[in-house]
Amino acid sequence: MIRKLTPHTKGYVRFAIATPLFMLLEVAMEMIIPRMMATMIDQGINAGNLERIIIVGLQMLAAAAVGLFAGIMGGKNGAYASAGFAKNLRQAMFEKIQTYSFSNIDKFSSNSLITRLTTDVTNLQNAFQMLLRMGTRAPASLIVAVFMTISISPELSTIYLGAVAVLIVVLIIVMPITHKRFRQVFERYDAMNESVQENVSAIRVVKAYVREEHETKKFHMASENIYKLSVKAERMIVIMMPLMMAAVYSCIMLLSWNGAKMIVDSTLTTGELTSLLSYCMNILMSLMMLSVVFVMIMMSTASAQRIVEVLDEVPSIANKQDALMEVPDGSIDFDHVNFKYKEDSKDNVLSDINLHIKSGETIGIIGGTGSAKTSLVNLISRLYDVSEGSIAVGGNDVRDYDVETLRDQVSVVLQKNVLFSGTILENLRWGDMDASEEECKRACRMACADEFIDKMPDGYNTYIEQGGTNVSGGQRQRLCIARALLKKPRVLILDDSTSAVDTATDAKIRRAFREEIPGTTKLIIAQRISSVQDADRIVVMEDGKINGVGTHEELLATNAIYRDVYESQTGGGAGDFDEKEVDD
Repeated sequence: MIRKLTPHTKGYVRFAIATPLFMLLEVAMEMIIPRMMATMIDQGINAGNLERIIIVGLQMLAAAAVGLFAGIMGGKNGAYASAGFAKNLRQAMFEKIQTYSFSNIDKFSSNSLITRLTTDVTNLQNAFQMLLRMGTRAPASLIVAVFMTISISPELSTIYLGAVAVLIVVLIIVMPITHKRFRQVFERYDAMNESVQENVSAIRVVKAYVREEHETKKFHMASENIYKLSVKAERMIVIMMPLMMAAVYSCIMLLSWNGAKMIVDSTLTTGELTSLLSYCMNILMSLMMLSVVFVMIMMSTASAQRIVEVLDEVPSIANKQDALMEVPDGSIDFDHVNFKYKEDSKDNVLSDINLHIKSGETIGIIGGTGSAKTSLVNLISRLYDVSEGSIAVGGNDVRDYDVETLRDQVSVVLQKNVLFSGTILENLRWGDMDASEEECKRACRMACADEFIDKMPDGYNTYIEQGGTNVSGGQRQRLCIARALLKKPRVLILDDSTSAVDTATDAKIRRAFREEIPGTTKLIIAQRISSVQDADRIVVMEDGKINGVGTHEELLATNAIYRDVYESQTGGGAGDFDEKEVDD
């Protein structure tokens, strides 16, 4: 795990090296001062030598100033090193997530990934800074202080062994329990983030159904779970403090008692006892700092494991070594395709799909909810890989293409459209960064988006709020269609992306497709038969299988599902594909 994380200190190694060096300098100054104090007491105060007191006092002041400077610089460099480490780590994680396929993201869930990018990285950042500072200072101070006490009085230095033994026993007991509990805490953060994300993204639905109280209770439960687990984890840490303080005061009492007897016996001076007490406090405070460092390491280990899981995840979709960099045309061939989202799933989502589409054809795809229409088209742009069989675009297996090349030529417009904060032009240029304003306007004309853009005060420079909240659902769909058209793709997939558009506008968009992009293969998923009835062919899906393929007229004559829904829609009925057809 350390080997995985160490490279992410790149660019901040000098700060990571400087921090412990400054901390060692601070420790050196702190360790000198008690010896100077002993000298001042024995050679200055007890001897009545004012000159010696002044000289040693000035030396102590200089040592304290150097120690203060070293402490400040250690803190500054530690902050640079830890913040830079966290920045690199977040960047590496975010870049790795961009390579994930949908199945990789499904494995973690978006909420868990957000927690790992935020809370877990922050925990690791704090632990790294503490390790650079306390992790250097505490053991160095402990070793030097023990050496100094031994040099002053080997007999009294044995008193510290009891405190060390207590610390070791406590750490052995506490560490594994604390690690397990903090791991559970971070997993609960995933659940809480899920609750927040769902509530914020669907706040209109929450308010429309007056479910604020329900959502508040749901969040309270998630927050309460974190509280309870955190208390259990922190309780183990709290137990350590009184034990450590008991060890500290026991050592001081024993040291004072035995030291006083040695002064009476003239085997120890007052100054030496004073310095021993200072070193005693240094040793025991170092032991306490080490215990805190170990606890922080336990907390951060759980976070580090979750971060490494993200970095180690192997994308399920990757390029071949000699991947094809050009898509010849928009022909699509499904050859005995079976697909399921998880390998251990019992049933296929798609079963034995055989479909051959010529370049430039317009294909309508209809079917009830759960008939796997979206799953079918997701395989074309290789958002998922087939479980069995093969899919070819332009005569080549999609797995032979460079992933970016393939997706650049297969443009998808989803039913749930996403717009980003920025102007309309900036949103449109997601399709083509170098598109001119005239090209953007042409794409909007094809998508019938110019009708409402021209009425806006700022036209194409109108600012779109995050998520496109300041435009209607139909306007969002048309902007997304225009954005997809700017890519000039070989294949254009409309996944029920005109559901919020009126019938007349839908007809205008389809007519523009026929006239303006005749060479582009168009796949139109729809619930309304009117949206696909003029397609070259229509595919009827049912339960992950192709129930029928043909023109509008052919399906009316041969396909019971299609005919039943058509008659329902044209006859004033609901026309629901989820309703079972009535056999003739």
